[in-house]
Parts: sequence; structure tokens; C-alpha cells
Amino acid sequence: MIRSHLSSFAGMPVVPFTPGMTLPDDPSAVAWRLEVEDFEAEPEEFAGLVAALRAEVPGESVRALVIGEWGSAYERALPVDLLADAAKDWTALRAVFLADLVSEQCEISWLTHGDLTPLLTAYPQLETLWVRGANELTLQPVRHTGLRELGFQTGGLPGAVTRAVGDSDLPALRRLDLWLGRQDYGGDTGVDDLAAILTGDRLPALRHLAVCNAEFADHVAQAVATAPVVSRLEVLDLSMGVLTDPGAEALLAGQPLTHLRRLDLHHHFLSPEVAQRLVDALPGVQVDLDDPQTPDEYHGTVYRFTAVGE
Repeated sequence: MIRSHLSSFAGMPVVPFTPGMTLPDDPSAVAWRLEVEDFEAEPEEFAGLVAALRAEVPGESVRALVIGEWGSAYERALPVDLLADAAKDWTALRAVFLADLVSEQCEISWLTHGDLTPLLTAYPQLETLWVRGANELTLQPVRHTGLRELGFQTGGLPGAVTRAVGDSDLPALRRLDLWLGRQDYGGDTGVDDLAAILTGDRLPALRHLAVCNAEFADHVAQAVATAPVVSRLEVLDLSMGVLTDPGAEALLAGQPLTHLRRLDLHHHFLSPEVAQRLVDALPGVQVDLDDPQTPDEYHGTVYRFTAVGE
């Protein structure tokens, strides 16, 4: 569950944009937040907000954008075309966060997106892209030489999107975050969909990989244990999912992980004994085993859940 809006993004404070507002002394030193007040606002209202930002803030001063409510985010796709069209003005834009909404506004798995590909093609200089939600989300494989950080925060990540990321050429990408989520919220990504990412052939600069919030975290761990990309990582994040002892055993039996700076496994279902074995096997590695979980049991059936779903 996402409980608060971003207060900073891309190393800058987030400032809501309001038409006619007094601009900061340095409008390039903030991340501009675009959001309509009415969650059922008509599309024209968000379009007008984008137009006002283009008219009132010098284009070269728009370095980072945070998109909040655009009007019926639970059923209407974010109008990526408006952002793509602004590329002719926003020549300095380097960071975008799409759909910074909390659960009180819209559950993460209801957030509706369309095709994100036009945004990447319109901004070849973009360095950071984070996307929250994945309902109707699509992406085509691209070559993008500027992107350094890419993240999908979802309660269910479509396998087609995961495959598109793996099939993209992203030579500068240093960080990739994939929240896989649950099948009942559209998360049909499987281990096979991760194959190109775990090989790492198109991700030569990757140093931080998160494949987290996964129902099948044990299978992810088994794949990671022999994945070629791991040898070049500094941070490996398998947190927020349903990681149990067999998954941890696979990590212990697999390739060495002692080169990592950090192994993030928080929100897990490991026994204390196996958790301690991981710590003992990785001296010098920061192993995050916070937030241990206890399975739920109902009428004799055991249930384990990811940290983020609906």
C-alpha cells in the first residue's frame, strides 16, 4: 500500500503547479507536480493544466515532472500524448513519475495507463522514468540511450511489459525495478518473461535490479541464483514478495553473492534459521530481513501475500 505522495523526486522538492501561481526563484530547481483536484474531472481539465505549465514556466526550466490525478485515473488512461507533444518545449526534461496517487485516491491496480512508448521516443534524453499502476499498460521494445533508471510499481505487472523491457536496448540503464504483484490483479509475468533481463545482454550498465513484490518469489530466486546479470550488480532486491525457505536455499546454493553491497529481502516468509544462514553466508553485505511475515490460515488453507496487491 502506498501511503504518501512524493515530497521529492529526482533530487528536487515536489511543487504542485497551479495556473497563475508565483513561480519559485529558480523554477528549474523543483519537480513540478501536475494534478487535477476532482478525480472525475473531464480530460480537458488536465490538458489545460499541461498547457498552462507550457505557457507559464520556461520550457528549459522543466526538468522533472510528477503526475498525480489526471481525472478518472481508475478508468481513463493517462494522456501520454500530451506529455509527448510538450517535448518540443520541455527540452531539459530528465525525470518523470507517472501516477503518484495513494490508495485513498485510487488503488494501485486500478490505475489505468495506455502505451508508454511514445513518451520514451519523444524524450530520448530522459534519464528517469517511474510508473505506478499497470492496468491496460503496454510498452513496445525501444532503444533508449539516455535512460538510467526505470521502475514499475504495480500490484500486477503484465508479462508483455516485462518482455518489452527485456527486449529493449537500454545501454545506460543502471537501475531497474519491477514490482510483479499478483495474478488476480493482472500480474501474469512469469520467470520465462524475465529471461532477457536476467541474461543482461541489453543492460550492460545495470547495477541495481529489483524483481520484487512477487507471488512466485521462490521461483524468481531460483532463476536469479544462476542469472548472468547478477555478477555485475551492486544491489539485488527480491523484497515484498512471498519468499520462503526454498527460495533462500536456492540463493545459498547458487552463484556467489558476496560482491553485492545490498541484498534486500524485507517482507519475507523465511524461518529464523534460514534467515540467519543468509546473513552468515554474506559477510560485508547489507542483508535486509526486516518485516518478517507469518502466513494466514483459513479453514486449514495457508495463505501468503505480497506486500502490494490491490
